Parts: sequence; C-alpha cells; structure tokens
Amino acid sequence: PYSISTALAMTYAGAAGDTASQMAATLHFTLPAERLHPALNAYALDLQARAEQATEGTPFELSIANSLWGQEGFPFLDAFLDLLAENYGAGMRLVDYQNDPEGARQAINDWVSDETRDRIKDLIPQGAIDAMTRLVLANAIYFKAGWLNPFEESATGPEPFHLLDGSTAEIPMMRQTESYGYVLGDGYRAIELPYQNGNTSMLIILPDEGQFRAVEERLSAELVADLLGRMTYGQVNLGLPKFTYESEFNLNDALIGLGMTD
Repeated sequence: PYSISTALAMTYAGAAGDTASQMAATLHFTLPAERLHPALNAYALDLQARAEQATEGTPFELSIANSLWGQEGFPFLDAFLDLLAENYGAGMRLVDYQNDPEGARQAINDWVSDETRDRIKDLIPQGAIDAMTRLVLANAIYFKAGWLNPFEESATGPEPFHLLDGSTAEIPMMRQTESYGYVLGDGYRAIELPYQNGNTSMLIILPDEGQFRAVEERLSAELVADLLGRMTYGQVNLGLPKFTYESEFNLNDALIGLGMTD
C-alpha cells in the first residue's frame, strides 16, 4: 500500500483539472499539493530514520527508491521534475520507448532488481510497455530484519497445514514458546512478532476455522489499531509456517471503481 500510494502521489504531482481532483478524492489526499508532497517526503525520512536508529538490536535494512523513466526528447515540465526530485528523490532517466520498448523495460526491471537486492526481478511484464509509452514511474521498497526471538532450526519440522479448500498440506512449521503480545478476538487470533531493533514488528491475524472470509472483509486500519491497543502480553506456544509469497495486481479496474475514471 505504501508503494502504491507513493507512486500515485508522484503521478498526482503532474495531474491537473478533473484528473487531479479524482485522484485526490480516491487516494484521500486532503492536504493541498504544496503540503502533501513534503508530508510524504517527511514520512519517507521518518521510516529511514527508524532503520538507522541506534537500538539494542541489529538495525534493519530499509531501502525506499523512486525513479522516473521518460521518453528521450519528450518535453516534461521542469516544475514537475523539480517537485519529484525534491520530495521523492526521483531523478529522470531517459529511455527510447518509441524505438526500443523492450530495452526500456529491461532497464527499469534491472533498476528495481538492484534496489530490492534481486528479490523483485521482473516488475514490469512483457507487453506492459510499448512504443506509445512516454513515462514510467517506479517505486521499490526493500525491508530486511531479524526476529527479536529467532526460531531454532532444530525446532522446525513437517506438520499439517489446513488450506481454504479443505485440503491439508505437509509444510515446515517453526515452533517456539516466548512472551508476545496477542489478542483473542471475535473470530480470530492475532500476534505481534517484534523484529530485533524493537521499533518494527509483524502483525499476524489467524482467522478461526470457517471465519476466513468474514475476518478478511473486516480488515481495516481501524481493526489493526484496535488490535494493537488490546494486546495482552504473556507466554505463547507459537507455531508459524515457513512461507514465501508473491502477488501482482493490475489496479486499473479498482481505481476506476473508486472514482479515478480519467
């Protein structure tokens, strides 16, 4: 969500008229433009400061990078470029979409791969860029941190994991008993797993059996704030599956549905 918000805020910086008003309403940009972009800049600096903050644990790695990829010879407004350079650290890189869209795509993907330590290798799929493209705005975020309470490899072993379709898979389950903040909520359980540095954490919500869709539909910023305010702290016998995940979204239809029709 932060990456999407940042990329669209960069786009908003170049919008006017109905397009700008629709974007502001959809994205809940209530600050005037002269305050909005500095506010987003301050937020990015605050996140970076957390990564560099001196704490008892190991600092986490955080890289937030923005970039512009424009068509060679296309007349971009200086005020637009200056605003993004000043508030988002985004410089303009020139490519030739007209004559080499595939080369431009590879260049952008290579930049994203570098900024995410090779975790995201093909951000822009084939066909997403063509000879009519004039500008691509890219945002990349990389975060890496160690657990405050690391899981012992010797305590990890195969256990059944129940899928939404009712089937069961054998997967590696990490286990430990430690003191954590947790909530026993209406239809779910939640736990907060702190990272080593102490000022970041992962919040995990586990719906009760048969309650997945109901809990998913209730997910909101208000629910998360309520969870964090109701934490009970005590010993938890925790089983957490080892996992990786990838996701990709085309936001066109969603943004149009929210009112960003232009």
